[in-house]
Amino acid sequence: MKKITRIAKGRIIDPANHRDETADLWIADGKIIDPMPGKETETIDAAGLVVAPGLIDIHVHLREPGQSHKETMASGTRAAAAGGFTTVVAMPNTNPSADSAATITWIKEKAAREACVNVLCTGAITKGLKGEELAPVGSLFNAGVVALTDDGHCIQNNEIMRRAVEYARMFGLTVMDHCQDYSIVGDGIMHEGEWSLRLGLPGWPRAGEEMIVARNIMLAELCDSPIHCQHISSGGSVRLIREARARGVKISGEVCAHHIALTDATLAAFDSNFKMNPPLRTQEDIEAIIAGIADGTLTILCSDHAPHASYEKEVEIDHAPFGITGLETEFAIFHDILVHKRQAIDLPRLIALFTSEPAALLKLDRGTLSSGAAADVVLIDPKRDWTFDKNQSASLSKNTPFHGHTWRGRAVRTIVRGETVWTLAA
Repeated sequence: MKKITRIAKGRIIDPANHRDETADLWIADGKIIDPMPGKETETIDAAGLVVAPGLIDIHVHLREPGQSHKETMASGTRAAAAGGFTTVVAMPNTNPSADSAATITWIKEKAAREACVNVLCTGAITKGLKGEELAPVGSLFNAGVVALTDDGHCIQNNEIMRRAVEYARMFGLTVMDHCQDYSIVGDGIMHEGEWSLRLGLPGWPRAGEEMIVARNIMLAELCDSPIHCQHISSGGSVRLIREARARGVKISGEVCAHHIALTDATLAAFDSNFKMNPPLRTQEDIEAIIAGIADGTLTILCSDHAPHASYEKEVEIDHAPFGITGLETEFAIFHDILVHKRQAIDLPRLIALFTSEPAALLKLDRGTLSSGAAADVVLIDPKRDWTFDKNQSASLSKNTPFHGHTWRGRAVRTIVRGETVWTLAA
């Protein structure tokens, strides 16, 4: 007899189907099924909990191949499961970079063996992420990539970027771009402003992001093909994207949790766990980003989960690598700030930003609780207050600025293809 699971009496929120009701959810053979009262072999009590499609993070660094001292497929996906994520999209800045079908195949096979959640691959836009020569887009598409990006790097040559978008359009792929104009950013390591002057650290001005966002808007309009701007940090970028989307340009943007939770003032202690790219900016930028989320300008939430070994971060801030971990904390941060404290959006919209919106952007068959869909499900306790302890993290790396922070809202069970892969310890 096949296993039939009933998730009972939860608040089902499924934005893809405009569903928000208290009901039972049924699972069999790894898929969502229509109700079968009296036939369940397992019952999960979800009273007081939200039952939602498994969360999707489209911006994650899993570090394999080549950087397993920072993270592995197994550890990174355990961290994802602990954050309520059932699907993650891996960035291509590995070693070797994911610029060939062979590397994509290796990643997919490694994930099939070791990952506890779904791992999807992006392919590099250019060979070696050097911004000089296009990677074989057709081969990458045939190998199964869901998007193209040189994340961690930004193509400076506008002609190469144009051709990349045109090739991507042939295969129905979205180009995702790390927006950074090297000529104006230079060796900047934090937001250029009052605090960079106080601390004597090289500044990374907003314009360094906004110039590339403007470039991408023009290319998306020229090529009539989508470009997605990664980790938006500047209020000016929000304004540019808002105006372009109002004209119908196929441009979109995403937000990382740290860019609405922290400001550049937190670097006063010279702690490299607050060093990221793009950098933390000002409260003014945070207000603009939250407004952009609230009015639908920014449609994706993500982590930019970027693990680094402790010895890499425990150096002078100038020499430390950019990036922080984030898979385990991002949902709680966004929920606490956007829904609980600011009431900028409601809970169904928050879940949409983690499910139906990323699924639509990358054309994924995930992010829904429709009958027949893969049974990727997360149970969330929106009223749970909890404190993050980096020493309990599932990630191999502990480079987080959120150790000891308390948030409201947490995933308590993560289900992938009908099987529980993580539960919160009692």
